[in-house]
Amino acid sequence: MNRKLLAAATSIVAGALALGGCTPQAAPTTQPTSGAPSATGEKVAVVAWNQAFESYNNNTQDQNATANANITYLANDTIAYYDKELKLVQNPSFGKYEKISENPLKVKVTLAETATWSDGTPVTAADILLQWAALSTNLNTYKATVGDDGSVSKPNEGDQVYFNAASPGYTLMKTYEVGDNGKSVTFTYEKPFVDWEILAAGPVGVPAHVVGKKALGETDNTKAAQAVLDAIKNKDNAKLAKISNFWNTGFKFMNMPSDKDLVVGSGPFVITDAVEQQFITLSKNPNYKGAHKPKVDKITVRFIADAQASVQALRNGEVMVTQPQATADILSQVKALGDAYTVQTGEGGTYEHVDMAVNNGGPFDPKAYGGDAAKAKAVRQAFLVSIPRQKIIDNLIKPLNPNAEIRNSFTTTPSASTYAAIAAANGMQAAFGTGDPAKAKDILAKAGVTTPPTVRFLYASTNTRRQQEFQLIKEAAEQAGFKVEDKSAEKWGSILPDTTKYDAALFGWQSTSTAVGESDANYRTGGQNNYYGYSNAEVDKLFDELQVTTDAAKQTEILGKVEKILVDDAFGTTIFQFPEITTNSNKIKNVSSIALSPNFFWNAWEWEIA
Repeated sequence: MNRKLLAAATSIVAGALALGGCTPQAAPTTQPTSGAPSATGEKVAVVAWNQAFESYNNNTQDQNATANANITYLANDTIAYYDKELKLVQNPSFGKYEKISENPLKVKVTLAETATWSDGTPVTAADILLQWAALSTNLNTYKATVGDDGSVSKPNEGDQVYFNAASPGYTLMKTYEVGDNGKSVTFTYEKPFVDWEILAAGPVGVPAHVVGKKALGETDNTKAAQAVLDAIKNKDNAKLAKISNFWNTGFKFMNMPSDKDLVVGSGPFVITDAVEQQFITLSKNPNYKGAHKPKVDKITVRFIADAQASVQALRNGEVMVTQPQATADILSQVKALGDAYTVQTGEGGTYEHVDMAVNNGGPFDPKAYGGDAAKAKAVRQAFLVSIPRQKIIDNLIKPLNPNAEIRNSFTTTPSASTYAAIAAANGMQAAFGTGDPAKAKDILAKAGVTTPPTVRFLYASTNTRRQQEFQLIKEAAEQAGFKVEDKSAEKWGSILPDTTKYDAALFGWQSTSTAVGESDANYRTGGQNNYYGYSNAEVDKLFDELQVTTDAAKQTEILGKVEKILVDDAFGTTIFQFPEITTNSNKIKNVSSIALSPNFFWNAWEWEIA
């Protein structure tokens, strides 16, 4: 996905997920505040992010968040990464990939001799195959189901093989061959896959030898990696059940774990300190042999949710870079900082949207109307028509970007050359408009809905802009005949998978790659990011077709058809592309941001402190 989410090629939640932690060691209670060289002469870059880190394995369904991806990006290498122009740049110091054949599609991934984990263990085929096992679900013996209450079933701990993740491209890799003395894997796809290169660019996730030690009780690193490899090759379900359970849960921590195996990485930095909800520090990896050797000794990421406090920390010299939620006030404040700071603005890779649950017995679920799907859809349509999309943009976004317009696509950014065609095909603007409570009220009346439907509305309670958006949405929806309850929460991300607690959600999806099929997981039946019980066989079929379609014009046509169905089904609506403000002290050089996760961390190894 990006960065390191390149491996899964999907959108990630633009906010933190609330996860449990491992047993921590005693940790300091004060946060690093200086970006200048420390007393020991180390060059320390202290930056701010608006959500806290909570897990080192961001590939699982419940840990899939930008705040986690930023840190794992710093701590791990990939074969290719996105540059400022969103072009994939090869990193041969970690490995290479090549298409061996077109039909069948065969892709060989070869790791460089310099690819090394931070504890000195070589990165090998075991690591590639653990990533494949986890993201393909091809070895899972347990198939998760979604209950009537929206809950996702899970096996008993260690009972069955269940990796809590999924990537359609990995699923197509049915066979593999290990070669080059354990330094390469050649995958054969069961059918062509358009985004094969993006998957190959990030072939490795968490270290296999660490998983082998913790899940299987091995003590030697080499033997532990081999044990994982053997379990995968032999389809040893007893061992794979233990491996999958640790992969799902073992890397969750917020304080610095006492077990340093949990922070082993393959990149230029390694986690050396962390305090829950306060900060995380990464230091130069002494065993790093790759090309991205950093120019700073440490990076400390402070977690500052409040945008005003983030700017104040920058002004006070407590942090050197911040990218808070953009508002007109924030833009004015950073511009007023003076010539000692650089302000960069632009469109980010995140877009705002509203989704609705159809699996919780609530106002948008046919079960609420005795199984009447048409009535439930009419209620969804009415709610979407009431959302004041234009007013939100006029009041909250245009002060930052005078040219801001409503985003009318579920899958494509307004800056893309295909956006106009897809937006025209999907009919979103005609269906949902700019916000019309009177029209929405009429839709409810024609559907025979006389009692105001109660909508529990989830959003981030600490986010000022979303508080303002909610008030605008609530006001308009209640004019249309709804009752809207504020169900905002600080750790809203952890609630998303549990639709028993909300009916509609307002948040952002952030792109992690330029993959054609990146949105697959959001809308496919049972997709990793489809929390709401939405299912349409034709959408699934179209995404299957998209996976094997290399013709750009045909891809655009397919996405247009997918979006038309989403609009017709009243799945949800999009509102705007995020404006982005990145501000840094001029004491730190080479800072810029890209419109994908990992945001301004994309070239952290190039940062320099003056």
